Amino acid sequence: MKAMVLTGHGGLDKYEWHEDWPRPEPGPMEVLIRVGACGLNNTDVNTRSGWYSKAVSEATTGGAYAAVGEADPTWGGSPITFPRIQGADAVGEVVAVGEGADPALVGKRVMTDGWLRDWSEPMNMDKAGYFGSERDGGFAEYAVTDMRNVAVVDSGLSDAELATFSCSYTTAEGMLARANVTAGDTVLVPGASGGVGGALVQLAKRRGARVIAMASESKHAEVAKLGPDLILPRAPEDLRAALGDEKVTVVADIVGGPYWPTLIDILERGGRYTCSGAIAGPMVTLDLRTFYLRDLTFTGSTVTPPHVFRDVVGYIERGEIRPVLAATYPLKNLREAQQAFIDKKHTGNIVVTP
Repeated sequence: MKAMVLTGHGGLDKYEWHEDWPRPEPGPMEVLIRVGACGLNNTDVNTRSGWYSKAVSEATTGGAYAAVGEADPTWGGSPITFPRIQGADAVGEVVAVGEGADPALVGKRVMTDGWLRDWSEPMNMDKAGYFGSERDGGFAEYAVTDMRNVAVVDSGLSDAELATFSCSYTTAEGMLARANVTAGDTVLVPGASGGVGGALVQLAKRRGARVIAMASESKHAEVAKLGPDLILPRAPEDLRAALGDEKVTVVADIVGGPYWPTLIDILERGGRYTCSGAIAGPMVTLDLRTFYLRDLTFTGSTVTPPHVFRDVVGYIERGEIRPVLAATYPLKNLREAQQAFIDKKHTGNIVVTP
């Protein structure tokens, strides 16, 4: 089969294009998917570059770093094996099943849940893996995963549109759930023009919250289509003044970086900060007096419970959220697609197709 294969941590040159890579076969309880499209995410970039390593303190650049720790270069803080086929957001048709898997899935169009579970303990986060990290993913013509990691989806959306949802929207829904966002909240979303940021806007609105989006002004028109109540520049010099009378009870952040203390300073007393990324830089400065004197709550969010993916699929089928498909590239051009993703050339999600 055709596949884009990652050979190690480093720059885009670590990808190799193959047209004769062995096609995987489904094992017990597994399904074989003919991939129609696969989304591209920060996890792909950060795993390839080794950015997750504590040896790296800079923003996500997408390039090779001078030093990457051998023991902690991935999201889970442990090594992965190479060669590896990345790609968590696979959408396609089930063409075969392994022993014990439901044969009725053959011929069905499915989306993949990126979180790999120990199904004897599905809520045990210490036993979680990630599709395209701890096992081969969807940057190929075919992919294999556990049947419990797929959902048949009843939707008129294209494969490419469906491939924008799994990682971004389960990440966003997990963040909002950890922060207990309700209709009584006002949620501030930095980086609202990205995949997770756009998902946060839509999913927070779905919960009935008031949403304030932050994005580069050149992207405001596209962000407006997501339905935020207010759109601000990416990093106002005086955020308090820009907010006016708005009272922010939740900051849902995937950006981090030097602007981070400003976001914390505008939270209302008893407010919540939830985080699932730090693309502008993982190292931040916190005044602990702000944290405890204002009774703030901080939550990190990575591994989501199994129901979150199923919930997102339900939102899709009921038309409660919509895809933000920015661009589609041939899988063979993954390097170009990933560079466009890194450069934030597009507003929304980028997808590759075999």
